[in-house]
Formats: sequence, C-alpha cells, structure tokens
Amino acid sequence: MSFSAQFLNETVEIVKSLNPQTIDAMAEALAASRDQGGRLFILGVGGSAGHAGHAVNDFRKICGFEAYAPTDNVSELTARINDEGWETCFSEWLKGCRINSKDAVLVFSVGGGNKEKNISMNLVRALEVAKDVGATITGIVGKDGGFTKVASKQCVVIPPTYSDRITPHTEGLCAVVWHLMVSHPALKIKQTKWESTKSV
Repeated sequence: MSFSAQFLNETVEIVKSLNPQTIDAMAEALAASRDQGGRLFILGVGGSAGHAGHAVNDFRKICGFEAYAPTDNVSELTARINDEGWETCFSEWLKGCRINSKDAVLVFSVGGGNKEKNISMNLVRALEVAKDVGATITGIVGKDGGFTKVASKQCVVIPPTYSDRITPHTEGLCAVVWHLMVSHPALKIKQTKWESTKSV
C-alpha cells in the first residue's frame, strides 16, 4: 500500500470514530451563544492559528456570528508577547475584549494545553479567564484533549490513533469538523457562493 493510500485510510478510520452527537452539541452551544448576542473568540497556535483566521471568516460570513482571533492582529499579539510574555498573550487579549458570560471560546489545538507539563500555557491561561466569567468553552483538539477538554462545555477530541501522525491528522480533521459546524443547520444562516451559483 502506498503512503498516500495508507494516510487516507487512516483518515477515514479516525473520521468514523468521531461522535456526531458531540459535534451537534457543540454547534448548538455556539448557536446559543450567538443567539443571545455573544461573540466567538477562536484560539490556536501554529497551524491552528491559520485555522482560526479562516474559521473567523466563515463563522462571521456564513453563520452571522461576530468572531475574532488574537492571531489575526500580529501587531497586538507581538506587542503583548514582547511586553507581557507568551503565557498571557491570549488571556490579556480576552480581558481587553471584555469577554463575558454571553461569549464563547473555540480552541483549535493538537494537545489542548497542559498545566502540569507547561505546554501551550497561553491557551490554559485564556481558558481560565473564559471560565472565570462563565463564557461557553468549546474545542477541537487531539491527544487526550488536555486542559481544553477539562475546561470545555463541549469538546471534540480527534483520537491519536496513529502515533506517528498525530499532528497532521488532528489539524486536518480540525478543519473538517469546523467546516461541518459552519454548515450545520443550527449555525448556518447564509448560503455559500458556489452552492448558490447555478451551473451553466
């Protein structure tokens, strides 16, 4: 079997192991936040930061959900890292946004953050701030879900079925899951361009 065939087979197996009810519940929790006038703050680092910026666009445009990601403003992000440190760059940003109980947080992360091992502490500190104000916390994460799973109301964990490829499978399927959510009837309010354009 070629590597490409193997990778695709692994992807199919992992997708089949995901719980649709958990994804439905996450979509409904985010819709409830939007419908009460809340905002969505999407947090991610590395490849997940790229996902966050893309997802901000889709949640705003397709779902009518006011959404933001701290990594979309490189000037503010790097100023906070330079002046205050990496660990608090997301939490202080959330405080500046005046996050409150109507709002929601969505985390994209391979590990979800880990307090004990001092990994992705910027995510951990941000979630502590969100929890303190009663915001709805959700996540799409890998491995065991880390701090994100513990803190979340709803969390989709991409199982680490293939230990040599945890990161590519988690990040790839993160995009599948959040695209599912912006297409979900609980959240979607506008048709996307190509689906609304009739074939000639």
